[in-house]
Amino acid sequence: MPDDAEADVVIVGAGLACLVATYELVRAGRRVVIVEQENAANLGGQAYWAEGGLFLVDTPEQRRLGIRDSHELALADWHASARFDRDPEDRWARRWAESYVAFAAGEKRDYLRRLGLRFVPVVGWAERGVGSATGHGNSLPRFHYTWGSGPEIVRVFRDPVLAAADRGLVTFRYRHRVDDLIIEGGRATGVRGTVLAPSREPRGRPSSREKAGEFEVRAQAVLVTSGGMGGNAEMVRAHWPTDRLGPAPASMLTGVPAHVDGRMLLIAERAGASVVNLDRMWNYSEGLRNWAPVWPGHGVRLLSGPSPVWLDATGQRLPPPLFPGHANLHTLRHINLTRHAHSWVIMSRSMVDKEFELSGSDQNPDLTGKNPLLMLLKSHKSMFGPIRAFLEHSPDVVTRDRLPSLVRAMNDLTPQAPMEYERVELEIMARDRQVTHAYSKDAQLMSVRNARAYLPERLTRIARPHRLLDPRHGPLTAARLHPLTRKTLGGVQTTLGAEVVRSDGSVVPGLYAAGEAAGFGGGGLHGYNALEGTFLGGCVFSGRIAGREVARVTG
Repeated sequence: MPDDAEADVVIVGAGLACLVATYELVRAGRRVVIVEQENAANLGGQAYWAEGGLFLVDTPEQRRLGIRDSHELALADWHASARFDRDPEDRWARRWAESYVAFAAGEKRDYLRRLGLRFVPVVGWAERGVGSATGHGNSLPRFHYTWGSGPEIVRVFRDPVLAAADRGLVTFRYRHRVDDLIIEGGRATGVRGTVLAPSREPRGRPSSREKAGEFEVRAQAVLVTSGGMGGNAEMVRAHWPTDRLGPAPASMLTGVPAHVDGRMLLIAERAGASVVNLDRMWNYSEGLRNWAPVWPGHGVRLLSGPSPVWLDATGQRLPPPLFPGHANLHTLRHINLTRHAHSWVIMSRSMVDKEFELSGSDQNPDLTGKNPLLMLLKSHKSMFGPIRAFLEHSPDVVTRDRLPSLVRAMNDLTPQAPMEYERVELEIMARDRQVTHAYSKDAQLMSVRNARAYLPERLTRIARPHRLLDPRHGPLTAARLHPLTRKTLGGVQTTLGAEVVRSDGSVVPGLYAAGEAAGFGGGGLHGYNALEGTFLGGCVFSGRIAGREVARVTG
């Protein structure tokens, strides 16, 4: 334990996991120094940009909607999706997963509600799966929307942390970039790095890396909560799993700010940490270029309902079960294997009005601003401000009255990969012939009808099945979709107490990790697949554990 410690704990990275851990630490009276390479505008990190959905199990919200969930079913879904198959890389990850599902079915909701967080009464059904009871996916709706979205989740932890800062328990050191973890006598005793020049850039904007000095902070314990690598395309490509996802796309959009750079993963590894499973990542295939970007390559995920026709770059319809909202990584792999970096969805105006949604707190001002009137307007999505802006301004969206002119407009956007009109017409007409009957051999239409059996989806999310070429439901809209980087599912391996593990299985005394930097716990509690609503929750869970454990051993 260093004699010159400035604090009980130094935390690297000021995202959600940091705020949760700090909240727990100051409740125990611990002194915390938070070092963050960006400025104060970025407090809360990636969580601020999130739509705010949380994976919860067997809740009052579910029960009011007639959803019969259970810890047993959720754990079975988790294991079927995670497919843990590595040793020793998954040794701790599997145990973290089991603990997290128990948390989601137990304390999680009440823990957050005591802090003031509230939930929308509608529960969403994300990652519906691959069509197998033993395969990946959520068996039923578990995606709980928070009233206030990502910024509200940040706020409920930020406010008590800022109050603790006023009392002198927390010190923020913004524009402090950690370059090394200090390991002395085999124990973590602090951090050192570079003081960056002051920056007044708004949240999410790239900032200068101009050096203004050096720093060193000593503490009894070091907690790494620095996030993943989704903003670093070079690092994503270096770890891209070509065996599972096909070749890395020639071009990708970026779903997180540039400062999500993965540096601390490498720094932790250099200090002796076991960093595992970086080839497991959660990137999307439904990215739209943001017409008003905040960071370089800024992409926004299209959260389509299950009805649109999804075509690859050649005009062929994606095979079952690769429908919108069903099996993210399976779809990404299929598209990558076409050797084109884009795909298309085609929607009628009736589908747009019901099913065209965008991910992120900035794209959902109704949730973020806690505005019920805006939520009502969102029931007619083409009139909802952010969606209307994308329909009118996005370079990836075209709208035409008839299919021939729509395909011409699509080809104008991708002259390097033109589609044959006859191919597209064949796919859509074949689909339309199926929709006119009460029964169908079309698996996508079966899935749509199954989803509409869930009342909230039928009322707010999924259009009544209809012929795509029926002029009463026109005009037609096509959206060009791109691969979109997002989450790192692997990371620093940790024990169930968030202690950092070496490659030989021993722990690094005084060193802890939480949040995305730890694969949300244990070096990757999701395994190969996520069930959605699990990233913010993983930061809360692992930050809570880390804060309580570090408080127990310090002070």
